[in-house]
Amino acid sequence: MRGTVSSIFRHPVKGLTPEPMDSVELTAGAYFPNDRLYAVEVGPSGFDPENPRHVSKMRFAVLARFPALAQVKTRFNDVTGMLHVGDAAGFGVDIPFGSDESREALARYLQAFLGAQAEQKLRVLQGPASHRFMDNARDGFVSAINLNTIRAVEQAIGKPVDPLRFRANIYYDGPPAFAETALERGDVLAFGAARLKTMKPIERCVATHVDPDTGVRDIDMVDELRTHFGAVHLGTYFSVETSGRVARGDSIADERLPGT
Repeated sequence: MRGTVSSIFRHPVKGLTPEPMDSVELTAGAYFPNDRLYAVEVGPSGFDPENPRHVSKMRFAVLARFPALAQVKTRFNDVTGMLHVGDAAGFGVDIPFGSDESREALARYLQAFLGAQAEQKLRVLQGPASHRFMDNARDGFVSAINLNTIRAVEQAIGKPVDPLRFRANIYYDGPPAFAETALERGDVLAFGAARLKTMKPIERCVATHVDPDTGVRDIDMVDELRTHFGAVHLGTYFSVETSGRVARGDSIADERLPGT
């Protein structure tokens, strides 16, 4: 488990565009910054911002439910609070994302884009500072994926696999394919200046069937993983043990003791 950080991404709105980052400052005990800050509710989800609890992703507008959302392109400026929204033709709508009215504007845009696919009313939710709209209720603070594992999947299924199908925060290169499966809960890896503690493997769902560029379901990834590797896990959830900066090109160091 030694290598380098290849790329870093955040997902400001759950289910929408991954945004590349050159670096990120991770804080001990905190979520990945500006990741899954917002979610688009499809009909009443039961989410209560005064008492935020985990809600199934299928209550939201996500790729597992609406593959065509991959065609919607977004870019969030966390300094100005401006969300740029568009499609393959370019960014056509700029939304100042700091008010109920602006979030309603995004909901209307997505409602019009999805049309009859979205039978219920869409509403953009923002949780309190302590909450993120993660797929995993307790362990999904930071997600990371070994690129050699994705290459092994490509070889097994005989077709290219875009890493962005898996919507991770950090992609790293160097360790052998599936080396991460030897990590146990509590094992610590250094990513750049930050130390991340292993939480659990990431169980994959039908969202990974969707081409992240075209929005077409073209690979039954869950079945392929089960058929070729005997499990539907790919990637690892970590928590932030020690604060620090992580940048593209930073090293990954395995801090487990030999024999443990």
